[in-house]
Amino acid sequence: MRRLIAAAFVCLVSPVALAQPQAGPARASDIVTHVRTAADLAAVCAPAWPGVPRLEAIAYCQGFLTAAGQYHALAHPAGGRVAPLYCVPAPGPSIAESGLAFAAWTEAHPMHQAEPALDGFLRWAQATFPCPRAAPRATRAAR
Repeated sequence: MRRLIAAAFVCLVSPVALAQPQAGPARASDIVTHVRTAADLAAVCAPAWPGVPRLEAIAYCQGFLTAAGQYHALAHPAGGRVAPLYCVPAPGPSIAESGLAFAAWTEAHPMHQAEPALDGFLRWAQATFPCPRAAPRATRAAR
């Protein structure tokens, strides 16, 4: 039974291993393992390294963006007292599309790359998904 499981595992993993780019192993110094800045987050959202570290980076990016988006939604509920920082249309982009768009935006805006990752994400979201301006409130004429 163990041999059958091992053989099945090899059959499943082999095509994945063969499909990996053969450019050589990524140097450990090239792989971002601690996300602190917007540039770090952009690097994990569009990783340049292959294999398992690439998959881990993409998962980290998608988890970061999902958590930040959910926190924003909780802090700025529809109809709440505090206006949202950004307004994603419905339907919005996929989380994968968002990660790639964030990475491209960060590359195009190098002045924000050294900012904390969350600040960079919020700048991107505000630039990409601006909220419609609220109509001015009608005021009653003074008596």
